[in-house]
Amino acid sequence: MSSKSPLSRRTLLRGTGTLMALPMLEAMLPRGAQAQAAAAPRRMVAFYVPCGMAMSQWTPAMTGSGYALSPILSGLAASGALPSVKEDVLVLSGLSNAPAKPDGEGDHASGTAAFITAVHPNKSDTVIRNGISIDQVAANAWLGRTRFASLELGTDGGGTSGDCDSGYSCAYARNISWASETQPLAKEVNPAAVFNRLFGVIDPDQTATAIAKRKKYKLSVLDSVQQDSRALSTRLGATDRRKLDEFMTGVRALELRVNAIVSPTLCQAPSAPTATGPADVRGTTTAMLDLIAFAFQCDLTRVATFMIHNGRSDYTYNFLGLSSGHHDLSHHGGNAEKLASLAIIDRWEVDQFAYLLRKLKSINEPDGTVLDNSLVFFSSEVEDGNTHSHDNMPILLGGRGGKKLNTGRHLKYAGAPPVANLFLTMLNTLGVAAPSFGNSTGLLTDLS
Repeated sequence: MSSKSPLSRRTLLRGTGTLMALPMLEAMLPRGAQAQAAAAPRRMVAFYVPCGMAMSQWTPAMTGSGYALSPILSGLAASGALPSVKEDVLVLSGLSNAPAKPDGEGDHASGTAAFITAVHPNKSDTVIRNGISIDQVAANAWLGRTRFASLELGTDGGGTSGDCDSGYSCAYARNISWASETQPLAKEVNPAAVFNRLFGVIDPDQTATAIAKRKKYKLSVLDSVQQDSRALSTRLGATDRRKLDEFMTGVRALELRVNAIVSPTLCQAPSAPTATGPADVRGTTTAMLDLIAFAFQCDLTRVATFMIHNGRSDYTYNFLGLSSGHHDLSHHGGNAEKLASLAIIDRWEVDQFAYLLRKLKSINEPDGTVLDNSLVFFSSEVEDGNTHSHDNMPILLGGRGGKKLNTGRHLKYAGAPPVANLFLTMLNTLGVAAPSFGNSTGLLTDLS
């Protein structure tokens, strides 16, 4: 490769009906001194889980960098072959989301609506009014830099009409991403559809036909780009050839998994969950998190949201040995047995967050890892499902936003500052200049 003509960052593998993006390769970097200054893009994820946390087993006893992980957060530690991501996470206690408090009842829908908008939603099942969410502020700032402005993903579908919680529209309970105060962005719940969307469309009709053909003859999306891949490989050095081969192998493994998953329909309420099969949340969750990591690796998007279930979910986690629904358990009333069961769910949810962090941490870039250059916000719509409190929200922030944050600490805030201050800090850390957001009152200056 000539120093004057590095491989374009937007180079695609081409095939019939398919365009496949590539990961960052050494051949895409400028040579010499410019390579030292090359900065990877910044990225953001908002990760939602329902029904609050068992806070007595969530909150670490100590603050600062020497804190010990609580039982629910223990999945952030190293385990076997899994590396620790504790040092990549900030545990934040004491932040409030006052706009999430409902008018009367409806904490789950109201809290889900305000999850990353920090705006008080209008209580109605017909007149929808919320606010733009933090992910869409970033997506608007980075518009045109990637093929997809943002990805909205989840495990449960459902329409936006109807009453989902004490007079609050289903639009509030089933969406966390909002393009404007009246426009929720529906999430995709079928991993196979996301996979096919990410790996290219030239002609939608042609692509639909190609997808059907691949399934009929058990072909891979990679088959259509093999010729272009081999031609590109001859132009690459040994390191890049290995990276390309690893990437293609990973894509194939993911394709096999997502094609084996049958997800619920977008526009209908999901049927009652079972321990295994289509309603088992495990396969969909893993596939969606892998898709986010691949999308970031290929710079297909820099913004993603992910919901494990909708607001007020009563999913039964049979695979965790539980027989009661999540929402029912969250109304624990101090019952030790219910709290223990709830903590098992909460631990599993944090384990999924840790899984995503490890995936992002495993992807190297010129100036660190994808996780180093990202911010991953994790929380719920309420603090505790029993009290429906919106104070002292259970919050994790993964990544360093371009190595700007001092992670590996537990910070506890007095005076219940708004979580919107965190959102404003996240935007500014990622280079998105914003004077305010939601009900913010200023920046959290102690994160760096």
